[in-house]
Amino acid sequence: MKFLSLEPFVPSGSNFEESKSFFQELGFQINWEVPGYVGFQRDECRFILQQLDNAEFAQNFMLSVKVTSAEGFRNGVLDKQLPQKYGIRIGEISRQPYGKEVNVIDIAGVCWHFVEQ
Repeated sequence: MKFLSLEPFVPSGSNFEESKSFFQELGFQINWEVPGYVGFQRDECRFILQQLDNAEFAQNFMLSVKVTSAEGFRNGVLDKQLPQKYGIRIGEISRQPYGKEVNVIDIAGVCWHFVEQ
């Protein structure tokens, strides 16, 4: 028996529809949708967006996503003007012991670590 995947439930914040749109603009595709939940996927990365507005939980929740290029990811977010459009925050690229990283704070306050190894 082996584990096949990990798909965290990510809170949407107060605006579920806007959060859905944000992740679609990041390039995630909707695999399935039922009231209050959306299954997203981009390449091999999957997560479930949950209609949940709990700021304390969201601001203490972090995810790490491996990418082929931190710079390419960051430039894509900025080119699409997602910080202006959705009020998200994106950091500068930094070097960490585990690779080059750029952080995004999403609409709900979740911190996404996009890491190039």
